[in-house]
This record gives sequence, C-alpha cells and structure tokens, in this order.
Amino acid sequence: MKLIARFILWISGWKVSGNWPQGLKKAVLIAIPHTSNWDLMYALSAFYIMGVPVKFTIKKEIMIGPLGWLIKALGGIPIDRKKVIGKRKQTYTETMIQMLKDSEELVMMVTPEGTRSYAPRWKSGFYHIALGANVPIVIGFLDYKKKLAGIGPMIYPNGNLQEQVEELKVFGRTITGKYPDQGIR
Repeated sequence: MKLIARFILWISGWKVSGNWPQGLKKAVLIAIPHTSNWDLMYALSAFYIMGVPVKFTIKKEIMIGPLGWLIKALGGIPIDRKKVIGKRKQTYTETMIQMLKDSEELVMMVTPEGTRSYAPRWKSGFYHIALGANVPIVIGFLDYKKKLAGIGPMIYPNGNLQEQVEELKVFGRTITGKYPDQGIR
C-alpha cells in the first residue's frame, strides 16, 4: 500500500509534512478540511506513507462484495447503526468509544464537518469520542493550495468543547481545501 500511496502522491504532485506523534497508538484523527471526494484518497495515501494505522467507519450495509473488500483493505470498519443495547439503539459515538477502549492500537479518522459541503459548525461527535475513550485528537490536513498533506497539532480533550474546537479551527483556517468556500470559517 505504501508503494501505491507514494505513486498517487508523486503523480499528483503532493508532498507529506509532519510526523505522527511517536508512541501514540490510539487517537481520534480529524481530517480537515473535508470539501471533496478526493480527500479520502490523498489523506489515506499520506497516512500510509507516514505509517499511521488509520481506520475509518462506514455503515455496514456498504461493506458487501468487492466494494466491501476494497473498503476494508483501505481501513474501513463497518458500523451497525441499528445495534440495540438494552432498550435503545447504541449511538455512533458510543460504538466508536467502545472500539477505541477495546483496541490496543486504533487511530480513527473522522471528518468534523460531517459533509463535503460547507458546514457552519462542526459536529461534536469526534470530540465526545476522544473524551469518552480518553485519547487525544490529532489534526490531519490536506492543503490543496500547497499540495501538502500532513499532521498538525494534537490536543487532549478536557471537557471544554467550544474552546478546544475553536483552537482546532484556528489551525484549520490556515489550510486551503479543494473547494475553499466550503472549508472552515
């Protein structure tokens, strides 16, 4: 996969910047900004090159046949969004918290915007996942203007959601997505 990743970034003119924090085995990796379908290919390529064991979740209904095999090979983890615990459905956030707690090594990639379109505010699930699993949040970024993919700052969630999300957005505003009008404001 590293060879394919290097070829993808080389042929498209992308460079990789930053290093994964040494010894960090569990984290929530937020991929910012998320403005294009191309983001996943470039992000996964960069993370393979950096040796980041990144995974991402996808609804289990998509994980069938050859497409499912490919997605799994790329790091996709199926999520059962209908799983019932007690008398209620388990939330996506609860499922991901439990996955992180149960794993010795898991870096879960999440897009805080939750969409490729402009989102006036980030969804807070990534923060609650990191807080609940007691793992840090690391920024992964794609700067299309500079053709630079990399690792940005890392924070440990302390419960002050608004302040810490704004801290992450400050960094994010320095990054140019493929479609800048849909990026972080």
